Amino acid sequence: MYYDLILINPNTVKPAVAPLGLEYVAEATRQAGYSVDLLDLCFADDISAAIADYFAQNSAGLIGISARNTDNCYLLSQHSYLPDICKLVGSLRNHSDAPIVLGGAGYSVMPQEILRRARADFGIIGDGEGPVVRLIQALQGDDQLANIPGLVRRENDNIVAEPPAWESLESGVRLLRQSIDYQCYFREGGQGNVETKRGCPGECIYCADLHSKGHRPRLRPPEIVADEIERLLDMGIDCLHLCDSEFNLPPAHAEAVCQELIRRNLGQRVRWYAYLAPQPFSKRLATLMKEAGCVGIDFGLDSGDAQVLKNLGREFTPDEALETARICREVGIIFMLDLLIGGPGETKQSTATTIEFTRECEPDCVGVALGVRIYPGTKLAQLVLREGLEPDNPNLCGHIEANAGFADPVFYLSAELGSPSEAAACVAELVGSDKRFFFGGSQDQRSDYDYDDNIVLVEAIAAGARGAYWDILRRLRMGTEP
Repeated sequence: MYYDLILINPNTVKPAVAPLGLEYVAEATRQAGYSVDLLDLCFADDISAAIADYFAQNSAGLIGISARNTDNCYLLSQHSYLPDICKLVGSLRNHSDAPIVLGGAGYSVMPQEILRRARADFGIIGDGEGPVVRLIQALQGDDQLANIPGLVRRENDNIVAEPPAWESLESGVRLLRQSIDYQCYFREGGQGNVETKRGCPGECIYCADLHSKGHRPRLRPPEIVADEIERLLDMGIDCLHLCDSEFNLPPAHAEAVCQELIRRNLGQRVRWYAYLAPQPFSKRLATLMKEAGCVGIDFGLDSGDAQVLKNLGREFTPDEALETARICREVGIIFMLDLLIGGPGETKQSTATTIEFTRECEPDCVGVALGVRIYPGTKLAQLVLREGLEPDNPNLCGHIEANAGFADPVFYLSAELGSPSEAAACVAELVGSDKRFFFGGSQDQRSDYDYDDNIVLVEAIAAGARGAYWDILRRLRMGTEP
């Protein structure tokens, strides 16, 4: 069978997460009149055999691969996915002559370096729906490569990239949810996924979403979001996680989405979780979220120290975060606080302040990540380049040499905290026996919220657990999950 486009999901990490971005690209390609198929390697026992079997029966004009992440972002484990992407491209070359295009949120963060390493033909920065269709047209002689927004391509001995367009989502693709086995992902992953917007206006010095989703929030109409949720409910998928960087930015759109779900009485049928910034947040929004079906919020607190928050580019104060926590407890929504320990200006005292402040917030769960992953183009990367991306820079850990593009995992860990093991010991002492705290990237998965092939989560989901992974781990630790 010949297809204009064959999409490949290379993400085999468990618990399984449905490749929502590929669904958008597939739907846009079909609506443009082109044929498309998806080879999902997530559940393949033997990836090489799956590729060989598939391409023995199918061929394509273009092959697209989505790189959701470049690595797991944890200093204590530093697991990179780039070698697997490179190996996949090489394997595809053995079975198809079709050009290969890379895309996805992870790819968009360091597009030229990944294209060079993987030896793919093209890449797409940011939204893939429109550019992939344009690339198909260009390969068939109906468009020019240089006209395609976000396209990364080889030009003589150079790799050049066009700026992305960041198109409005007001009249964007309406997902029919027909390319992916969502019931299988729900059984294996414990939750579905929905997107209400793309882009984030935050100024966090470490965040790479600017490159993959844009700095301006682009909003999906609430009725389209509700339509997708109803489709998932019809499939038996009644527990969801919102994919937004920050659901409450802007708050008016978050309220509008909730109001549409309430209008359709979906809050009685669905349970959902979301990432939120600690501010802006109000009792009104919390109440609407709960009525619309929200059962848990993950707040990116980062720090409880005012100066460290400023250093990280966060736009809220500890007092505002404390009020947000109070509102959640009053309304009755469980919440997690994510901490990012070790950024610029971090000291043992600021770390102690953060742990003490976190307890004062009385969260249901706390995630602790040591070290800040440095991504190219961020303000943190600029700071590091000024300091010197050198082995003798005491604030750096990970792959430092021959890594000017930050493609391999490299982290900022304030020298004031000592080595990674010393910093981990410092946090462990401060946390003590408090069961609410989880460490990202630790060796003990029972106390870990690194979801990269977390067997504890996999077994719990197989036994019937559903929900955000932090909440499943919380319930297991508290003894409320079978």
